[in-house]
Amino acid sequence: MDRRQALTAFGLGILTLIGLVSLLGRWGYDDPYITFRYARNLLAGHGFVYNPGQRTLSTTAPLYALLLAGLDSLWPDPAGHRLPLLSNALSAAALLGSAALLLAWALRRGQKATGMIAALLLSLFPLLLTTFGAESCLYLLLILAGFSAYDRARLNLAALALALAAMVRPDGLVAGGALALYHLVRCLRPVERNLAALWPPAVLYAVLLGVWYGGLWLYFGAPLPVTLLVKQQQGEMAISTRFGAGFVDLVRQFGRQPLYWLHGALAGVGLGRVALRDRHWALLLLWTALYFLAYTLLRVSRYFWYYAPLVPAFVLLVAEGMVVLLRLLARLRLPQAVSTGLTGLSLIILIAPLLMGTVEAGWRPDPRLEVYREIGQWLATHTPPQATVGALEVGIIGYYAQRPMVDFAGLIQPDVACRFTSTTTYQESAAWAIQHYRPDYLLLHGDSFAVVAESDWFQADYLAVRQFTSRSSLWLTLYRRRTGP
Repeated sequence: MDRRQALTAFGLGILTLIGLVSLLGRWGYDDPYITFRYARNLLAGHGFVYNPGQRTLSTTAPLYALLLAGLDSLWPDPAGHRLPLLSNALSAAALLGSAALLLAWALRRGQKATGMIAALLLSLFPLLLTTFGAESCLYLLLILAGFSAYDRARLNLAALALALAAMVRPDGLVAGGALALYHLVRCLRPVERNLAALWPPAVLYAVLLGVWYGGLWLYFGAPLPVTLLVKQQQGEMAISTRFGAGFVDLVRQFGRQPLYWLHGALAGVGLGRVALRDRHWALLLLWTALYFLAYTLLRVSRYFWYYAPLVPAFVLLVAEGMVVLLRLLARLRLPQAVSTGLTGLSLIILIAPLLMGTVEAGWRPDPRLEVYREIGQWLATHTPPQATVGALEVGIIGYYAQRPMVDFAGLIQPDVACRFTSTTTYQESAAWAIQHYRPDYLLLHGDSFAVVAESDWFQADYLAVRQFTSRSSLWLTLYRRRTGP
């Protein structure tokens, strides 16, 4: 790939992201709004909490919540409605930064073509674009920054970046462990025996994380988010799909689109190339493997954003395989026009499914976003400030309602999740949470909770007051407790 082709490819990625940024206000999904509410409550003076007065760490990304609060405080927004757009923009910037880091890493190793293709694929990969609003892209940026710094022998900078990644999300600890293991293996070779160099950055890493997690422990009574236990408990439910099985389903989903078959074939070729020649990518592959193993062993329920950290290693392997293909085409000594045409066609086939996924993500947002926002705003206008609200998904609704929430999935009240077993359903957890917490208002999805809504005890306590319907025919019924406000 010559400079003109490389710049064209990278420019296409930037233009695609610019186009997506123009649609950022249309994109969102439920879980990040839990983090947004922590930031919003902190800005409003209610403390670093989800429900005021309840110090439970229900966000997986506490540092990200603090970052959003800090950025939002620079341009005060009394309504607090700017946080989702701010987070989407931060995700776009972090994704571009991740692509740039991957490119710079490849350029230092004399692999311009690999770096350009990998950066382009990373910036367009739909699985990453659909995490916009969450901490995933910033998390990847910090990990790639740490690995890139290590590749430049900037060990203290690597320690700082990886510590920040583990502060953004606790599973970032896996990246630190991967780097330590990689360095120890390298030190087994006499020519690279430099174990003592690891101690100062290791101390820096340990001190930063000790202060951070110690502070969380003092404030919340536990150093880790309750979401880990909750997702493990959800994974025990027969109706849930665990991380490992979810990965197989994801591969099958991509496999239904023939254009992705080329990605898989090229990744296999790229893995062989890395094993035989380009071993400087081993650290990235090691972390990816350990991350996958950790999530599989934890037996957590699957969520699509759990698979986003697997993308950088995958696109790198695809890029390595693509370089092999392009070199094979060059060796055929075809006429220049034919060679250029085949090269361009190969790149088009490579990025076409990614572009289609990007367009779909931008123009077909989660249908729950609109109706959940409408519900939250209605609750904020028509209910007393201290009225409690129960729901299965509390992110978007809770963010806009700003009412104390009762969560049927256990993210906000972990004792709900402690009741999950292999035979438990969300209808049963909802019934227990309703009877235990007796929320003033309830939101039940369509017919999914008919068993609960039609029970005698429920009808004696609650009265239907309103229905909300989305454009995709998703509908929810709002109930009010008869003796409530």
